[in-house]
Amino acid sequence: MNRIFLFGLAALLLAAEGMAQTSPPPVLRAMKAELDRTMSGLAGKQPAPYFLSYAVAEVNTTVITATMGGIDVNTTSRSRILDVDLRVGSHALDNTRSIRGVAFEMGRGTRGVEMPSGDDERSLRSIIWSATDKAYKSAAERYGKVLTNLQVKVREEDSSADLSRERAYVSIAPPTDFQFDTAMWRDRVRYLSSLCAGHEHVLMGRVSFQADLLVKYFVNSEGSMIVSSEPIVKMFLIVKSKADDGMSLPLYESYSAYSADRLPSRDQMEKDLRRMLDLCVKLRTAPLMETYSGPAILSGRSAGVFFHEIFGHRVEGHRQKDVNSSQTFKTFLGKKILPAFINVVFDPTKKELNGQDIVGAFEYDDEGIPGKRVVAVEQGVFKSFLMSRSPIQDFPVSNGHGRRQPGLRTVSRQSNLIVEATQTVSIDSLRSALRAECRRQSKEFGLLFEDIQGGFTFTGRTVPNAFNVQPLVVFKIFADGRPDELVRGVDLIGTPLTTFNNIVLAANDLGIFNGVCGAESGGVPVSASSPSLLVSTIEVQKKQKSQAKPPLLPDPTLTSTGGGQP
Repeated sequence: MNRIFLFGLAALLLAAEGMAQTSPPPVLRAMKAELDRTMSGLAGKQPAPYFLSYAVAEVNTTVITATMGGIDVNTTSRSRILDVDLRVGSHALDNTRSIRGVAFEMGRGTRGVEMPSGDDERSLRSIIWSATDKAYKSAAERYGKVLTNLQVKVREEDSSADLSRERAYVSIAPPTDFQFDTAMWRDRVRYLSSLCAGHEHVLMGRVSFQADLLVKYFVNSEGSMIVSSEPIVKMFLIVKSKADDGMSLPLYESYSAYSADRLPSRDQMEKDLRRMLDLCVKLRTAPLMETYSGPAILSGRSAGVFFHEIFGHRVEGHRQKDVNSSQTFKTFLGKKILPAFINVVFDPTKKELNGQDIVGAFEYDDEGIPGKRVVAVEQGVFKSFLMSRSPIQDFPVSNGHGRRQPGLRTVSRQSNLIVEATQTVSIDSLRSALRAECRRQSKEFGLLFEDIQGGFTFTGRTVPNAFNVQPLVVFKIFADGRPDELVRGVDLIGTPLTTFNNIVLAANDLGIFNGVCGAESGGVPVSASSPSLLVSTIEVQKKQKSQAKPPLLPDPTLTSTGGGQP
């Protein structure tokens, strides 16, 4: 039996480019051996598994953090997590089908299982066997509940299959060369954070370096066998102050790349940090912005996050099958939802844009399907959803967007969102158009959302189907040409369809936001890119604020020697 397995595995490896002479990693051998044994051993059970996949994620992380010049975190960790997807029934109907009328299911699916980091195949196979046994029992029990639920509930709105039929993929990537100078980055983190000390009203200055190498192993009963690596290096600059009225005023800058040598230089980071420190102090005395409805410019980064929240989450395919989801764009296929000069694509095959790394790239998604470029909107017309292997009406196969954080259940998720404009104007022209729109609406000023923290959105039917994007830096731009005025204390709110209808113009610039998106399948790296946009009407509401006073005593570094060394 063992020889038959090794021969089959060797044949698969021959199909993997450039890897014919490479011995498969022990963890991959253990996964394949248990998969074959399970599928043959449970073939006679009722119900029998018709599909099984194992995914193992090895996460190697280094984190270095300094606050006000002092190192407070300097750790390296490694974890290995197993996920099991075992299905009984058939592609058309299996144990993963939603059970309608149940608001929350305890223990839905299998959680990730911690595995040892060693290479002893016996211990690895033992853990995989135990997790598989639990997965099968859970799947069989739930499949019975699914069949009962179908009998007692009304006809489903979307009766698409539960698992798409896909071809097998074999790809064994060589190990990634992921090296960086830990001592150099520790010195840089400490030095940059020391620049925050000794500034009046700056309550916190923190700088972090994080290097993650995610190595993924995947096998399934259809014959797929994949080993891939996803490295990401990140730097975070965080500066916080507090206004006299209690409002917390954070500013963030982040840099992301696929290797440490592609991050900006220390001089550039220092320049950005000094700008943040200056702006942080100005924000303390900036006037509070009241509720407002009127024209505004979203900078490229802000527009990217705006599209991520109000559009991206609503075109994730699995939501169209969820009876509790608003399904905002389900009936808009082939219809105009944006101005004709706007295209929106999701492209996990692209690793950089305008010379900058964008971190939503991957070769294979978490279901072993190659990531594919998806044109979601073309000339303003809605064309496609993002698909995992969970089919929906008119979309029977995956387009490589099944993603998850290790340990959670895979669903369709965003990758690199790119907003393209086929007609653009200069930034100066965009500002002039904003002033003209203010005069047309008899508004004293419009708003410029220059930088943004992030946001969230609601996609369910039981709450208002709205979004909240959280800006950090906002300016008033006056219709009469007076100098711009920095303001604080507002969140950008609205509903998707109304806001889309108000996009008027796009600039010829491009802003890129790299970050981690959190949803039901956990945190996954994404990017959002867009030109600056003029929106004819946008609404803001007052930001929630603390009622605690600023510190009663001054920062001790204002009167004592401190700081770091270059």
